[in-house]
Amino acid sequence: MFSVVNSSIVSGINVIPVSVETDVSGGLPRFDIVGLADTSVSESRLRIRSALKNSGYTFPAAKILVNLAPADQPKEGSGLDLAIVVGILASNGILPAKALSELVFVGELGLNGDLKHTKAVLPIALEAVQRKYKGIVLPSPNAGEASAVPNLDVYAFDNLKDIVESFKKSDISDKRVNKTSKKDFSGNQVTELIDMAAIKGQTSARRALEIAAAGSHNIIFTGPPGSGKTMLARALPSIMPPLTFDEALDITRIYSVKGLLPPGSGLLTARPFRDPHHTISDVALIGGGRIPVPGEVTLAHNGVLFLDELPEFRRFVLEVLREPLTAGTVSISRASGASVFPANFLLAAAMNPCPCGFVTDPQRECICTRNQLARYKQKVSGPLLDRIDLQIHVPRLTPSELAQKEAGESSETVRKRVLKAIEIQRSRTECGGVLNGKLSSENLEKKCHLESDAKALLLKAAERFLMSARSYDKTVKIARTIADLDEADSITCLHVSEALTFKTADLFSPL
Repeated sequence: MFSVVNSSIVSGINVIPVSVETDVSGGLPRFDIVGLADTSVSESRLRIRSALKNSGYTFPAAKILVNLAPADQPKEGSGLDLAIVVGILASNGILPAKALSELVFVGELGLNGDLKHTKAVLPIALEAVQRKYKGIVLPSPNAGEASAVPNLDVYAFDNLKDIVESFKKSDISDKRVNKTSKKDFSGNQVTELIDMAAIKGQTSARRALEIAAAGSHNIIFTGPPGSGKTMLARALPSIMPPLTFDEALDITRIYSVKGLLPPGSGLLTARPFRDPHHTISDVALIGGGRIPVPGEVTLAHNGVLFLDELPEFRRFVLEVLREPLTAGTVSISRASGASVFPANFLLAAAMNPCPCGFVTDPQRECICTRNQLARYKQKVSGPLLDRIDLQIHVPRLTPSELAQKEAGESSETVRKRVLKAIEIQRSRTECGGVLNGKLSSENLEKKCHLESDAKALLLKAAERFLMSARSYDKTVKIARTIADLDEADSITCLHVSEALTFKTADLFSPL
């Protein structure tokens, strides 16, 4: 007998539909899987034999041929286990083949017949909607993530025997999972964040954080060890806007592909905060591999990518950040084709002003030589720094200053101002609700109107500091965000003056 079961695989973050064609016929007992299946798929033959036996079913003593179409597309992963075993059961007359045609099956089998948590289920569920299937059958630990997909029935099972019994009754509605709707979603949950109230002093740095969150501007802190650079960066997510339903769906899709969603979890509700170590490779940061997979920049999508001790990263690793910082995406090309990953993140970085860290510290003496300073300065390229909007010097406070300083505003208070500024930016329908830091050159001219004296001041500063065209535009964007925080219609001289203090900071000590 012959049967067809619908399933999918994931290559990068792209979903490829797979038709699992099964033919059970007479002849010497044999079980073959064709269609460019890799080792993890080929090994499913052993898992399926054991799962059927331990679930109380007899493995057919026949010639079994499984074809994974399209046959010219490499297949990897364990998510095809369920579709293959269902195809065998349907070809053997145990399951009704007709009832399977409107469903997609995905899941890994255990040797005892249990369905195990499987990665990349959410993108497969989203693709099932596009292909106009009515439902998806999957392991119970994956039900939470798939329940957020609109217009798709989700059927969750614990083991293979439950699936067979439910289909024999011709009613699997009791296995349908309750849906998570946009109305029920709350993206306000945050975990392990530092409240702004814990940051004492550092008025300029706190102001820069507020501007960064309000306009989605990249930011870098420089200062001696112990000045609080890392603490400032870790406080940034606490004042960013809550996730929307679509943003949460996008982030959860990426984490599902990487296998980073714990069993039983639903949509992620907190913005990502990724802080890779400076020993990271360029492939781990940007993504790649034989079959390209997302890297840290994609895992930070719609969140924050924090690079502590920026000059300690290898220079060629940092240079790969240019594309995502400019385009918001990452394109990885291989001989088999190209993969495009989303990478729309806010970059926060921190660094010392010199190798020893004390060239700007009034309390400690710098011991770096002129050659050491020169080499240190060359570790971060000018074009990369040009893509960072806000450049802030963070002085180290003395113990007496720390003791005297009162706690600043809380994250909740600052966040209210940030949300108001973001609401103003999103009301500019011509810009498509894009925040100032991501404005295109065309929309920059339309929506960032500078008063005459403000424009004159900016032109004078551009000549004085030899600003590039990109740096000039970024200064205008910062000024526009400052104006939005002030709820001002146009950009005044005061807004430009404050913006310039964040764009003309000297991150390195003079040679």
